[in-house]
Amino acid sequence: MGSVSSAISADGTTIAYERDGSGPLVVFLGGAFNDRTACAPVAEALRDRYTVVCVDRRGRGDSGDALRAAADYRIEREVEDLAAVIAAEGGPAAVFGFSSGGILALHAAVAGPAITRIALYEPPFALGGLAGSAKDLSGKLAALVDEGRRGDAVATMQIEGIGLPREVVEQLRRSPLWPQLEAVAQTVVYDATLTAAPNLPTAAMRALDLDVLVLSGSGTWPGLREAAQALPDHLARATYVEVPGGAGHGIPAEATAKALDEFLGGK
Repeated sequence: MGSVSSAISADGTTIAYERDGSGPLVVFLGGAFNDRTACAPVAEALRDRYTVVCVDRRGRGDSGDALRAAADYRIEREVEDLAAVIAAEGGPAAVFGFSSGGILALHAAVAGPAITRIALYEPPFALGGLAGSAKDLSGKLAALVDEGRRGDAVATMQIEGIGLPREVVEQLRRSPLWPQLEAVAQTVVYDATLTAAPNLPTAAMRALDLDVLVLSGSGTWPGLREAAQALPDHLARATYVEVPGGAGHGIPAEATAKALDEFLGGK
């Protein structure tokens, strides 16, 4: 990717992002535990035709976080973060949101006119195969983080929020990766808030007058695919596309970039 820049959000938080390419602006948002590298392979495949911006959501990577307690989080703070990045780059922008980052993108589109189109990769709405699966863990996780039990917060999110087997999480706790996960423990509250029960598109989302592309990978978990397939029925102007690959909620970069380029219209 290219150079790292930053924008200042409404509450004073510094939001870092990596920018590359030239052309129409496309901003990429990751999901739970993700920093800006999660969507970078897709962005890199598009940088010859677009200005691509991969964001470190607050509390991750090189971004700061002005919130003193996890319990103080509101979705509006991250909506303001995205608005600050788009404004810093001269906007308006199309937005690509991965997983819970896709839910955030929809909230941001409702909040203001700076977003022109949205692409959502496997947003975990409680639809289709995920119907009835959403849990509101945000309060529980905030209490753990604010008590200093960061590892327990990460484990709880992975087991109760994501659905990883307990034995897998216990193995992760003994791995070199675990300190990196604990470092972003406060952000699991943010993603749990975005995916809190009942976790269905709001009336304002359903009424959005802009084009939305909903994507899933052919190799993803069945529940995520079914939820993605069902989502266009709950949005005014949405279409669903399945791209080849994407095992286990991963993003197949080339196939996703091709679908995104076709959706955005190329140059």
